[in-house]
Amino acid sequence: MCICVDCRWVDQCQAYHAVERQHGVPHLSGEPAFVPHQPQIHVQVLDLPEGQVGVEWDVRACASFSADPGRWRRLCPDQALPT
Repeated sequence: MCICVDCRWVDQCQAYHAVERQHGVPHLSGEPAFVPHQPQIHVQVLDLPEGQVGVEWDVRACASFSADPGRWRRLCPDQALPT
């Protein structure tokens, strides 16, 4: 899972914005201003049914991570937590 969901910068972060774009989901911010230091994005290629291929993107480490447990859920209370 992406560590961003529990980071105080999630709605302002350019790295999370890139992950949102790759997942094809609505952005928390149209123009995030926060530039994270040393984000490490894990990209996993998945085999899907009927010979399809999927790609999963997650930020797994970031020098700018600042713990704010549940921040994404507070920002998007009616949405399912991204996986």
